[in-house]
Amino acid sequence: MLYGRSAEQARLARLLAEACAGRSGALLLRGEAGIGKTALLDWLAGTAAAQAHGDVTGDGREVRVLRVTGVEPEADLAFGGLVQLLWPVQDRLNALPAPQAAALRAILGTGREQRGPDRFLTGLAVLTVLAELAEDGPLLCLVDDAQWLDRATAEALLFAARRLAAEGVAMVLAGRDDDGFTAPGIPELALPRLDFEASSRLLADRGRAPALHSQIITESAGNPLALIEFDAARSEQPHQHAPLPVADRVSSAFRARIGGLPERTRLMMLIAAAEGRGDLPLLLRASELLGVDLGDLAEAERTGLMYVMDGTVTFRHPLIASATYQGAVLARRIAVHRALAEAATDPDCRARHLLAVATGPDQEAALELAAAAGRARGRTAYAAASGLFGQAARLTTDPRQRASWLAEAAALALAAGHAAQADRLAQEAGELADRLAGELADGLADAPATGARVASVRAAVAFELGDRNEAAHGLLARVGNAAPNAALPEASGLLRTAAAYGWLAGDADAVRTAAARLATAAGDADPLVEGLERLCEDDAEHGLPLLTRFLEGRPDTTGPHDADEAARAIRMLALTCGLLLGDDEAAHALASAEVRRCRSQALIGQLPYALDVLAQTHLLAGHHRDAEAAVTEAEEIARDTGMRRRLVRLGAVRARMAAIEGDARRVRELADATPPALRTGVDCALVLLDLGLGDFGSALGRLDPPPPGPDRYTWLSLSTAADQIEAAVRLGQPERAEEALRHCESWARATKAPWAQAVALRCRALVDDRPEPYAQALHLHEKGGRPFERARTELLYGEWLRRARRPNEAREMLRSALDTFERLRAEPWVRRAGAELRAAGERRVAARVPAENPIDRLTPQELQVVRLARGGSSSREIAAQLFLSRRTVEHHLYKAYPKLGVGSRRELARLDLG
Repeated sequence: MLYGRSAEQARLARLLAEACAGRSGALLLRGEAGIGKTALLDWLAGTAAAQAHGDVTGDGREVRVLRVTGVEPEADLAFGGLVQLLWPVQDRLNALPAPQAAALRAILGTGREQRGPDRFLTGLAVLTVLAELAEDGPLLCLVDDAQWLDRATAEALLFAARRLAAEGVAMVLAGRDDDGFTAPGIPELALPRLDFEASSRLLADRGRAPALHSQIITESAGNPLALIEFDAARSEQPHQHAPLPVADRVSSAFRARIGGLPERTRLMMLIAAAEGRGDLPLLLRASELLGVDLGDLAEAERTGLMYVMDGTVTFRHPLIASATYQGAVLARRIAVHRALAEAATDPDCRARHLLAVATGPDQEAALELAAAAGRARGRTAYAAASGLFGQAARLTTDPRQRASWLAEAAALALAAGHAAQADRLAQEAGELADRLAGELADGLADAPATGARVASVRAAVAFELGDRNEAAHGLLARVGNAAPNAALPEASGLLRTAAAYGWLAGDADAVRTAAARLATAAGDADPLVEGLERLCEDDAEHGLPLLTRFLEGRPDTTGPHDADEAARAIRMLALTCGLLLGDDEAAHALASAEVRRCRSQALIGQLPYALDVLAQTHLLAGHHRDAEAAVTEAEEIARDTGMRRRLVRLGAVRARMAAIEGDARRVRELADATPPALRTGVDCALVLLDLGLGDFGSALGRLDPPPPGPDRYTWLSLSTAADQIEAAVRLGQPERAEEALRHCESWARATKAPWAQAVALRCRALVDDRPEPYAQALHLHEKGGRPFERARTELLYGEWLRRARRPNEAREMLRSALDTFERLRAEPWVRRAGAELRAAGERRVAARVPAENPIDRLTPQELQVVRLARGGSSSREIAAQLFLSRRTVEHHLYKAYPKLGVGSRRELARLDLG
């Protein structure tokens, strides 16, 4: 029976009822040790079982219950919790898409498949298997002591929990509020201590006289476990007023009870506490080595401290295990771990106990830990692998191995999303490698490789979380300090990556330095680095063709993935180059291929950047809803994966859309939320907003023209140059547009993109006030691309024709511009085009509501699902691509069909979605 928990029980009952109705949800119960989290989970599991038998209100359907409990000694055992959760349902893995099934089989040790490089694939696989189980009926997933789950399991479960929608799954996690466990995006329910009335009822039901209630309740402070234990210990400890937290006083009470047990019983309890998993066969093998046996646990069972059933040894409460372990002297704990290591048949388990035995350098333990780390890395449990490599480095007697393992630990910490830890490990590894290179120059052949790995990790950390310029300079410093016999491929790779980071950070000097050193080291020019260097010298004529060569020579993006930091930097730059070259169709194809690659290989951590570029290409093509859908997905993933800077940068696309549509409040909100160092994209959107609203002075003065270098050749800077040229002319100050116009024309000639040449001609027509460039620009616009820019050209030409007293021609231009602006919902530009039409003699220019596009009725995720379904993808395929469950995909289609006026996929295929 539960006391004082009626509100919490009602909340959990609603969650279960929602699952029975086909709607999913998740909840985190949070509270101190002993507050009753496990009791609530037990009550909910019992409620689910009773519902299946019609004992409570419900539909009588059986609710399947999956349960996992975090175990403190296993917190570093990669995917230990997931094995516990999914082992009973491993027969359902055949229903999963092949990459997901392979991921879980590798974790469960039931297959030979190799896992992919992205740790979030596991989360997607967990989501899918939970959804598959819910096909048979409601599913209740209970996670107790979540603070002790291994990090890989916690990440996978939280990834799945945040994506539950319409599967019929209820997930309830329980964790302590003082142990650092966080679940962003999951609703929380804090469990308060019991009030006096509930505490009194609990004590009364235990037979305690009312006269003694007040003292026990005061001592326990309303903690249910403390109430029970202080009541049980009342006769032995009549007065306990030590100024300790409740949990510590409960632990003290447990230690006192344990201390009164026979020595052999205490030893068996210590073996169980050190083993942690309740693995009875391992416990018996270790106990035999220490001269005790299962019979010695009888007294612990009799007193209710432990239970032995179904081949498992369990402590009644985790605090009992902690009290048992902490109450033993170090020598005895070491002896127990040594016996467990000797008795273990699982190599990861053996490595864990060897670590506990080591009190100083121990090469045998180090090698076993490194092997365990390699296995964890193979299962993409990167956080666990990083910790194990770090521990191996601390124990090894070989300084070269220490440097190498620290570097690997740093790289894996970065892959796990723990940048600060990665930077600390990389710094330690780098200092050690440098010192060893100096001391053992003749015998340390692997020092350059270790140093290169360290430099790549620190550069990636700096680029994402720190000073973006430091990413390139750190790599340049590594090459500059490299030994004369450093391997050329490593130096060349670092320099190439330094150039990429330098360009992406807007650091022209870093690009030039990398190019000069690469030319000296490699002899042959690198088209990527040389092309970037030419652009830093404002030489678009020669720089852009070199970048075209680089893109044409890149390997097929659908081929094997690149998992290291340097490859990711080059891939990011390749996507940027597509936009830089002005070929929007090619840029869209590149971004689409990269998104498909990330989806097919479940490279979720790399997906936000690809989606960001894809959103930009959608925006440039005038497909605002598709851009919004891509940005929304990228934001969700960036938020899930802790990519805070990427999350902020995604605001540039939203700001640009809002500026086109005239949503000044939204643009300024995004500007206020963006740090100054990352505001370039939002500031460019503010320039466009100012221009659309007629505030030409602000548009011209808000941003200074960027100097020669990377910042001058971003697509935003090039677009903003055209905006500021128009602002200068409208202010009557065309001379302030000269430098921007020269740059715009030079880039347009080099890129040969028709839309770019058209914009340059439009700017020339504005400055020179001549009609011929307008006509030439419109001819080039006919070849397609960037409808917003075409409409602006038509608007400006229409204005010129009206002023030249050619109203018929003016109205034709202005009507076309107005149609496009209305379709794009570009309100400031609609007003301008309408005003010009009236001035040109159009008698009726009523505010027109553009024909509704069916996709405007859909949410961003519904739009993504509908587009994929229309393209012929099955629900299962869509689920795998969008990291959703199949049931959620079908739920989105169910909601989208009536909005689109269709009733089936066949009708959807015939629908024009624009």
